[in-house]
Amino acid sequence: MKKLVAVKPREAALVEYEDRTVQPHEVKIEVEFASPKHGTEVIDFRGQTPFMDENFSEEWRMFMPREEGAEKGIVFGEFQLGNMIVGKIIQAGSEVVEYQVGETVCTYGPIMETVIVNGVDNHRLRKMPEGAKWQNAVCYDPAQFALSGVRDANVRAGDYVVVVGLGAIGQIAIQLAKKAGASIVIGVDPLNHRRDIALRNGADVCFDPISCDVGFEVKKLTNKLGADSIIETSGNAAALQAALRGIAYGGTISYVAFTKPFPEGLNFGREAHFNNAKIVFSRAASEPNPDYPRWNRKRIEDTCWELLMNSYINCEDIIDPIVSFENSAEAYMEYVDQHPELSIKMGIEYKK
Repeated sequence: MKKLVAVKPREAALVEYEDRTVQPHEVKIEVEFASPKHGTEVIDFRGQTPFMDENFSEEWRMFMPREEGAEKGIVFGEFQLGNMIVGKIIQAGSEVVEYQVGETVCTYGPIMETVIVNGVDNHRLRKMPEGAKWQNAVCYDPAQFALSGVRDANVRAGDYVVVVGLGAIGQIAIQLAKKAGASIVIGVDPLNHRRDIALRNGADVCFDPISCDVGFEVKKLTNKLGADSIIETSGNAAALQAALRGIAYGGTISYVAFTKPFPEGLNFGREAHFNNAKIVFSRAASEPNPDYPRWNRKRIEDTCWELLMNSYINCEDIIDPIVSFENSAEAYMEYVDQHPELSIKMGIEYKK
């Protein structure tokens, strides 16, 4: 059997493994579909993550150097790639009572042929309803960050909303903003294919930031008022500058992207100084949630799973391209790392 591993920075390979024994509280899943994470995982894959030499201290709420001699945050040759998997349970431990062999489930897991996970009191081991789409299931993770971004942007009925960056998170945010009652939803992305998908799934208009002044176009479209909320998922410095131009006075920029260091040129002395914008850094996994105690990560997860499984959110167009497990190493390097413009969220199909 094989699993997808980052053997060195920016190099993926399928390597052989042997399964360990399933413990009494665990289940073994034969994977049928999977998907990697296109955001933070890519930074890890390239060896550019701050977790390489530092660790985030919950006590200090800041990155701190790892102890001398401690293992780096990413160990190439061992670092398994992948985010979400869908498959059938083929073995269940003696303590597992909520799941049965033969049931199709979705959970977090690496890209490999079999995945062993906890099967007792594990709300992240989700049963797939009859007829549910696997494409929706593997978007369970990005949907959480999209929902969090929309909530943190305080999107309300009648608002003018801009979503910058139309990857998986941005595409889902478009749908959620429109269904929340936003009167105008604007998508921003340089790729025509991504803009077309957003227009099919809720965007009223989309702009190419390469060919126009997005901030000015947003102001024109909203009768000079600007956007009430801008959800920024691209992590691009020019995109943030454009967002500050297009935001309404007192509006909110929900910053979802896990960005790299900005180059020189980002200027908070221009529109940012006059528009009284609020920049909120949005992360679904950070606790306590801004709306604690009513909301927490589990409520976000439960809500997203329900919306995905009842097709309130449509992710079929988002899973693109779909590749075979046998070609997943080459495809990961091509579509996730080297040419991310050729994909939105890569899907992997196992042919048994």
